[in-house]
Amino acid sequence: MLRLRPYKSCDSEIIEKWIQDKDVFLKWGGEHFGEFPISAKTIDDKYRLNNGDCVEEDNFYPWVAFNEEDHIVGHFIMRYLNGNNKLLRFGWVIVDDSMRGKGYGTEMLRLGMKYAFDILGVDKITIGVFENNEQAHKCYIKAGFADKETVNAEPWNIIEMAIER
Repeated sequence: MLRLRPYKSCDSEIIEKWIQDKDVFLKWGGEHFGEFPISAKTIDDKYRLNNGDCVEEDNFYPWVAFNEEDHIVGHFIMRYLNGNNKLLRFGWVIVDDSMRGKGYGTEMLRLGMKYAFDILGVDKITIGVFENNEQAHKCYIKAGFADKETVNAEPWNIIEMAIER
């Protein structure tokens, strides 16, 4: 059983350890953070000092998921789209690779969806996944997201997905 809590600066050191190769960096969305390799300071600065690059002040919510042993197993962010407080976007999803295959990613996203629908009152949540990231795509489908469209992008095409209340 997982629980969620808001991101803290000290979490950046754990997240950094999960991003040890360029492929993981890019699939995670690392191009928004600059060049590989990434540092804990870069992650924390993006979150604390730059509001995740969100223009609106109250529009960036990074989370971590932890298990019964208080071990952080995953991370993702939430942000509203275009100032619409009924439309939320999940992103920068990552799970500790030593913990993959245990359903933590699916459970983490489901907890995030429950919070978004029940507490924040959103009507729709979107997420994007690179076409070549089959493991993440399967996780998102398992969590309840459905494919909506494929967008041509660099370095890889993006499958846009959504779930509605």
